[in-house]
Amino acid sequence: MKSLTRRRAIQAGLAAIPYRVFAAEPPVSPLMTTLSNYMASAATRDLPGPVVEKTKHIILDTLAAMISGAELPPGKFAINFARLYKGEKVATVVASTLLCGPIEAAMCNGMLAHSDETDDTHPPSQSHPGASIVPAALAVGEQFGVDGTRFLRSVALGYDIGPRVTITLGKLQYMNESHRSTHSISGTFGSAAAAACSAGLNAQQMRWLLSYTAQQASGLASWQRDTEHVEKAFDFGGMPARNGVTSALIVQAGGTGVGDVFSGRDNFLDAFVPKNSADLLTEKLGERYEVTRTNFKKWTVGAPIQAPLDAIENLINKHHFEADQVKQVVVKVAAGEATIVNNREIPDISLQHLVAVMLVDKTVTFKSAHDESRMKDPAVLKQRAKVNLIGQEDLERLMPKRVAIVEITLTDGKVLTDRVEAVRGTVDNPMTREEVVAKARGLISPVLGAAVASKLIERILDLEHVRNVRDLRPLLQKA
Repeated sequence: MKSLTRRRAIQAGLAAIPYRVFAAEPPVSPLMTTLSNYMASAATRDLPGPVVEKTKHIILDTLAAMISGAELPPGKFAINFARLYKGEKVATVVASTLLCGPIEAAMCNGMLAHSDETDDTHPPSQSHPGASIVPAALAVGEQFGVDGTRFLRSVALGYDIGPRVTITLGKLQYMNESHRSTHSISGTFGSAAAAACSAGLNAQQMRWLLSYTAQQASGLASWQRDTEHVEKAFDFGGMPARNGVTSALIVQAGGTGVGDVFSGRDNFLDAFVPKNSADLLTEKLGERYEVTRTNFKKWTVGAPIQAPLDAIENLINKHHFEADQVKQVVVKVAAGEATIVNNREIPDISLQHLVAVMLVDKTVTFKSAHDESRMKDPAVLKQRAKVNLIGQEDLERLMPKRVAIVEITLTDGKVLTDRVEAVRGTVDNPMTREEVVAKARGLISPVLGAAVASKLIERILDLEHVRNVRDLRPLLQKA
């Protein structure tokens, strides 16, 4: 009797649903037509020389972040997860001896890429694109045996699509008001686009891909409360890469879906309520490449700490003082940025701690930035007590440009001041190829060895001559 009652209730409920829910879809919008055609043609479209060069730097920088991340708790967790749930042996898990299915590999490599604060940032979209896009392109590239040029174009496409989504949503303001993570949403759409390019989807399939991706668009700003960085690595890198690869493989396997998730009833824009015009989703596609608006991190620490470290390095190089000559350090950054890095428990995102390390060592390395024991080192604690962090609203208004002012008072009363307007590694103050290579070498060599590091760097900078991305595997894994 209960079963019959339930059946009747379901039938009655279906009868009450308006017929238009089941009606044929409206015509595809011009916006979706532009977007899907651009995505489908990316695999065969030549990129400008500077875009190719920057994309190579991005791939190298992200692979270096993955490899170095293997030594940190989130990376160790990701590799162990791959060991336990590895699935079919198709795709590389970086800095390990493991192979996984493409979905699992993308997730694990995404977590490796954001095991700390080494990976790139894209300020206009409030996201870390490389941490998920490169793992997604690599995993699906291995699945289908794409060449180096296709891999490179897939990554560039991911940057063009994912960041434009959260630029449209409204980046930091949107995250603050909606409590949704722009990092996760941008990464999910970017990873899907990159994976789809590697999978060779056509324009119709790209439209279905975007619908499956919109269904998976998720992530909460609660990542800011993660003190171990494991969930944050999943939110920024692992989950978006997994979501994007899942969308691409579903469609590549024959899955169909909604033809235009950006228009019509119950569309993505209605659900997420962007603060900006939807036209930004396609603004200057093919003219403005988002890889060119992406910042590298000279220092392997949280983004809000980059400018203060630049300023202190400038003052040390100019005035040649010692830590014991410092009486007080005042660091001024944007108000919102200050809350992210204020006396955090994790060394590489604690501003006061890293300023102290900088004073003692006169530099900050990957090793020193992640050495938790130094958070209890008396020499570091002595300098840390001198550091005063101030969040300023006038600097907040300059965001996403991260400006910092550092004032150091010496014991003789002299006050040293430096204001950093453009952090080294940003678009306004870019790192050279040599600097990008030096950073990558420093991250890769301790894990895989100097010889492997040199060969990997050489291959990535010559991706056009890589016939199959699977050929990179011996250079990405431990012997």
